Amino acid sequence: MSTLDRRIVALLRQVIAWLVDRDFVAVEARSRGVRLSADLIRQAVDEYGRTLVTPPDEAFWDIDAIPVANSDERVWSVRFDLWTQEEGRSDLSLECTVIIDRGSLHLEIDNIHVP
Repeated sequence: MSTLDRRIVALLRQVIAWLVDRDFVAVEARSRGVRLSADLIRQAVDEYGRTLVTPPDEAFWDIDAIPVANSDERVWSVRFDLWTQEEGRSDLSLECTVIIDRGSLHLEIDNIHVP
């Protein structure tokens, strides 16, 4: 796993921890509110109707991260299945964009939904 991969995994782990803790304001702050506000994130989780839990470590071994072609910066489109107390790996997924600009990681939450 490369340094870049570790940084993206660490970022995802933090976002997932906030989602599990229902700290939607922290998710919005980290993503600068681009695309989804704390209220929209809360609504998506509440509508799913199950209790989010921290995924097992092995869930982070195979993250669906695809480099975005023809972008000026290094940009990754990331999809990660969320886990619930009731189901284990659920149908609910987090979709986000990670932008690496001058060594900093920027996050945009694109969607939280059942594909």
